[in-house]
Amino acid sequence: MNSHPRFRTAAIDTACLAGRFSRVNPAPLRSIAPSRQTVQNFASVPDTKYRTVAPSDSPEEAEHASPFKLQRRSDLAKDQASESPLYPESYPRIEPSEARMAVSEFLESEENELSQPLINLVGRVRAKRVVGKKLVFLDIVNEFQKVQIVVNKSKCVEPQDNICTHNSKKFDVFRALIQVGDHISVNGVRDRTPAGLLTLAAREIPELLSPTMEQIPEVLTDSKSRIQDRHVDMLVNKETVDVLRLRSEITKHMRDHFHSKRFLEFQTPILAENAGGAIARPFVTRATEFKDKDLALRVAPELWLKRLVVGGVDRVFEIGPAFRNEGVDATHNPEFTMCEFYSAYSSLQDLVHETEELLTSLAKHTKKLIETQLTSLPPIDMAKFQRPFKQIEFVPALEEATGIRFPKLSAEDALPELIALMKLAGISIPGDIPTSLPRLLDRLAAMYIEPKSFEEPIFITKHPACMSPLAKSFLCPETYQLVSARAELFVGGRELANMYEEENDPKEQQRKLTSHRNLVNLDNGDIGINAPEETPLETEASEQEAALEENAEVEMEEAEGEETDQEVFDHHMKRAEEEDEWATSPLDRSYIKALDYGLPPTGGWGCGVERLVMLFSGATRISDCLSFGTIQNVVGLSSGAAKKSGGKS
Repeated sequence: MNSHPRFRTAAIDTACLAGRFSRVNPAPLRSIAPSRQTVQNFASVPDTKYRTVAPSDSPEEAEHASPFKLQRRSDLAKDQASESPLYPESYPRIEPSEARMAVSEFLESEENELSQPLINLVGRVRAKRVVGKKLVFLDIVNEFQKVQIVVNKSKCVEPQDNICTHNSKKFDVFRALIQVGDHISVNGVRDRTPAGLLTLAAREIPELLSPTMEQIPEVLTDSKSRIQDRHVDMLVNKETVDVLRLRSEITKHMRDHFHSKRFLEFQTPILAENAGGAIARPFVTRATEFKDKDLALRVAPELWLKRLVVGGVDRVFEIGPAFRNEGVDATHNPEFTMCEFYSAYSSLQDLVHETEELLTSLAKHTKKLIETQLTSLPPIDMAKFQRPFKQIEFVPALEEATGIRFPKLSAEDALPELIALMKLAGISIPGDIPTSLPRLLDRLAAMYIEPKSFEEPIFITKHPACMSPLAKSFLCPETYQLVSARAELFVGGRELANMYEEENDPKEQQRKLTSHRNLVNLDNGDIGINAPEETPLETEASEQEAALEENAEVEMEEAEGEETDQEVFDHHMKRAEEEDEWATSPLDRSYIKALDYGLPPTGGWGCGVERLVMLFSGATRISDCLSFGTIQNVVGLSSGAAKKSGGKS
């Protein structure tokens, strides 16, 4: 549609001279005193001296283009169409330069280290100040570091050029054309202001590398605009990019921490036939290689990583994406980042100690970053991370809070018995009564134990065995309950990390998963185990596996769960009403077979990276910790629009 730029701009200039295009009046500017000493802050408003109009590439573009974009196109076209253009190309290829330095390197360098006569700096213009006709101050940013550039006409234009009409106007063109948001390259020498500020004194007129065609606002507070134009939000609001920078620093620090402990980082499959390792509904998709078979995106890397431990990788970790087909709220997004590690021959106490060490180390690291670089974020209170963290046993804490003695929770009739005891004690539960024991216990913990983490970090330990089918269990000598060798770390009312000693007995693992999957409501209102007769894994027919998977797929399609935007606590209470997702996930029999080759006593640990970022950045929404927000922001659908359209885009 467009011809070569050189011919297009020439045509534009000819058309303008012929009067074929009407002149667009610019937005009015504040009046500026004509004093030679007046400092003009041009921000992102083009100079009125060079105002002409260039046509759009199409009528549609002309209709929607902003006045700023039209004016910039016109100004650049006029310069390119001149006899001796200052910037023949608006988007030139960058030339290599041995003198090029990053702004951070320039600011940290000493004078005796700068052996070259000229230094080349590149970056985006973030401020522009014009003093008279021969002096321009620019602030450029590169790698989040800012430096001042002083462009003096007498230093950038050769004396003989002042005699030439065309060359003497180049500085005037530069002064008018360069705008806030442009990317430029500057050659100059090191200099200091009278106040001692390190600057670069330009020795050539700066080169335009890439112009901004839209005006960068000085303030951006509208939430819709911040979501739709995340890149602009990052340019305007320092806190936005500081949170994302902190996320990068946190993941780097975690990797360094695990590497220092001799862990190896592995990448495990994201697509597989089954999605196991967590209680969550998976995303189901198809691949051209398997046209008649559903594949699932992983909900956690756990089972893959434990296979690696079986294979001899005694210390392994992974930081990568996980996908759970659930709703969106302040702390949940279907796509998020998990960090999991597995350490052979490690106990629960080892995991607790490792968690305290990692969290304290992260607190110290982020505190230093916030004090020196990420200054828009709230300070870290190290008093909240004093080791050791408080530990609260699950059953004793609930018995103390409710005033009732819990029945034997491993019995089949534990759920109706516990509900009856709660009714006698006058204990009411918000919402519907949970239909399974794990959900009821989880609800009670959310009501009575988790709020204690607002005061200080806490570990909740010794969960009833029915809540943790992948963890080893034992008889608690104090409560005589069958409990898991598990701990959950809560900070500020949010679950931050989950850890337990992994179940490594193949038969016991299969029994736990099968029992958990088949916990159902009986016709008489009681709770029972509706488990089919066990078949040896070695002789089970592939047709039965296919039937089991098909039934599970049907269950996933029929299951319904509602998620709404609520406060963290209320959302957690509502999540307990969803269907038990273990019942909708096919049993990963290949993992159980892998256990036959011997999984050593292993400690496993998992944490959502976004939760860590929220903790240390002070962010209240998970969307602030994701580069482009939640799935609602990425897809462009709000909850209301999704409901009105039945979830279809």
